[in-house]
Amino acid sequence: MTQFFFEYGLFAAKLFTFVIAILAIIIVSVGVTRRVKKSMKGHIETTKVNDEIEAMRFALDAGVSDPEAYKLHVKQWHKEKKLERKARKKALKQGAKGNVPGEAEADAKPRVYVLNFKGDLRALAVSKLRQEITAVLSMAQASDEVVVRLESAGGMVHAYGLASSQLQRVKDHGIGLTVCVDKVAASGGYMMACVANKILAAPFAVLGSIGVVAQMPNFNRLLKKHDIDFELITAGEYKRTLTMLGENTEKGREKFVEEIEDTHLLFKEFVAQHRPELDIEKVATGEHWFGQRALDRGLVDELITSDEYIANACEASDVFEVKYVEKKTLPERMGIAVQDSVDGLLMRWLERGTFSRFF
Repeated sequence: MTQFFFEYGLFAAKLFTFVIAILAIIIVSVGVTRRVKKSMKGHIETTKVNDEIEAMRFALDAGVSDPEAYKLHVKQWHKEKKLERKARKKALKQGAKGNVPGEAEADAKPRVYVLNFKGDLRALAVSKLRQEITAVLSMAQASDEVVVRLESAGGMVHAYGLASSQLQRVKDHGIGLTVCVDKVAASGGYMMACVANKILAAPFAVLGSIGVVAQMPNFNRLLKKHDIDFELITAGEYKRTLTMLGENTEKGREKFVEEIEDTHLLFKEFVAQHRPELDIEKVATGEHWFGQRALDRGLVDELITSDEYIANACEASDVFEVKYVEKKTLPERMGIAVQDSVDGLLMRWLERGTFSRFF
């Protein structure tokens, strides 16, 4: 019996030591991982669109073609790719030797960088857009192009002002900028789109809404009815023009309207600066138009979907979709999901009263 307890104790000690060692490794690993996560907030991911389209073509070819014909297609494709690699390798070697300076770059295909922007009321996607543009500008050449697939019905003035400024960075570097609108680029969304060298839209995409809207309820009479006092103390004559709970004055209302009109004037000047061919007074009425009508008014340059434009670009260029991926903790992901739900609910509520949502 004594021997049994001795062996059992020895086994328990070994097991305890093993568990402690495993826990120590886990704790160290978690600590290292956390330090890495803190130092790396996100990273850039790229997808070569040419390869995606080619993969889809081969998948379809395998399903519809005769097996022998499919084998011949694959063989021919490998042969063509081998010749392309040889030609590119030769050009790179010649460029490295200095025989013909820049020949490697000249022989290389131009690149098209595709970015995606789906805007909400606060244009939160601008945090990723700025990183993506910074990454693209670190490599892009004058012969390259940046294509932004844009979808936004507008939102806060300062937020979309910043988003527009991010797109302006591309043009300031001498890189061609194209904005594709498949669904909607209205109000703040159009403010972004108008920065581009070219605006392309699907036939029934919604564009325009060059206007400003602000609305708020006022509960002052309800508070008075229930004998509830409300005090608002400000320093500065126009620190607060209209309020939700206080009694609004005509003077404050007039000042608020003046600010709205000035914001609209800035909006019109911004659009006119980037698209001088527009009759700005005719299109800056807050109205929106579908693709063909927007084309007639000069709000867009061509009717074409982003899919078709990008597929066409793959014939002569290397096309890369660029995405900045942020690392989020579980609480952050849950918070973003709740926020998106609230924004969607608010957007649907606003749609019932007005289409102009540029605040």
